[in-house]
Amino acid sequence: MAKRYTIGTLARQVGVNVETIRYYQRRGLVQEPAKPFGAIRHYAQAHARRLRFTKEAQRLGFSLDEVGELLSLEDGLHCREVEDIAGQKLATVRERMAQLSKIERLLAVLVGQCHGNSGKVRCPLIASLESATA
Repeated sequence: MAKRYTIGTLARQVGVNVETIRYYQRRGLVQEPAKPFGAIRHYAQAHARRLRFTKEAQRLGFSLDEVGELLSLEDGLHCREVEDIAGQKLATVRERMAQLSKIERLLAVLVGQCHGNSGKVRCPLIASLESATA
């Protein structure tokens, strides 16, 4: 017989909380199993796999909307569509990395300028932030 889980047991097994599972159900990412009259809903291994898939996709930077798209293509027969979605995500990640690299360089310069100053000298980092908002 296939293993069945209550929502609490499923949450612990997958490493999420119960409210996360309920939220994913409302978003249509995980189906809510039928509730037998007067009984408790039971979840199957398929629910656990889908939850793990969702968490792993999020870890890779996919939004829940994008995860929903990927889940709709999960049967593996739509590799081109998955490639398009992943390619767009890769481009976004690379763009963000370039932005973060620029931020890192600027902060390194400003921190270096702060290091050389002491006493009542105007802090270059604060001055830079204030001039950017003017």
